Amino acid sequence: MTAPALSAVALDGLPEVAAGADLAALLAAALPADLAAGDVLCVAHKVVSKAEGRVRALDAIDPGERALALAAEHDKDPRVVQAVLDESVAVVRAGHGVLICETRHGLVCANAGVDRSNTAADGELILLPADPDGSARALRAGIAAARGVAPAVVISDSFGRAWRMGQTDVAIGAAGIVAVDDWRGRRDSHGRELRATAIAVADAVAGAADLVRAKDAAQPAVLVRGLDRFVTAEDGPGAAVLRRPPADDLFR
Repeated sequence: MTAPALSAVALDGLPEVAAGADLAALLAAALPADLAAGDVLCVAHKVVSKAEGRVRALDAIDPGERALALAAEHDKDPRVVQAVLDESVAVVRAGHGVLICETRHGLVCANAGVDRSNTAADGELILLPADPDGSARALRAGIAAARGVAPAVVISDSFGRAWRMGQTDVAIGAAGIVAVDDWRGRRDSHGRELRATAIAVADAVAGAADLVRAKDAAQPAVLVRGLDRFVTAEDGPGAAVLRRPPADDLFR
């Protein structure tokens, strides 16, 4: 039996993307000739957001009273704080210059995913896609139409972790992949029943992709191979299944 192997390769050749760009067509052109149905394409959310026009100009933001108060308390630009509040349903925690927010998607992350890095111009903010799972499905369909092959698609963003230093990429959108491989009820190698093990496959893909995509290299897409067993013909429920329900969250 051949030992399992995993590879991750950043794609070159993608141009700077602006609102209205056909990102699926650009990705389809950048993917290798031997693209296979068992491949997984991991795309950084910022290029998706840019193509979808999810960008705000700081000069066009008029901060309200709450934004002004939070900005003064946490030494932040009130316009940025207002953009964060506009993307949030709740501020979960605030401190150390960071607002931990629950986004309208149900994600809990720093500053509701609002970011100033890798913008095409000064004075811009990049927001998360309005519907990351929908974006993943659309990219998958567009690539399939252009190439006749439908790889799984993961849309990623960098998240911090409550118990760990540093950041790693996680999946905020997905299509065509088993996002969580639930082993509960199955047996380990010694026959013991597993009661808690559920592997965050899509998050692991996002983290692996981030390791080969330099933050300053303008390589927003990574092709991951060797995960055929997790790729599905159907788009599936997406990355939404990775969000912990509030009732099960011990920290809220």
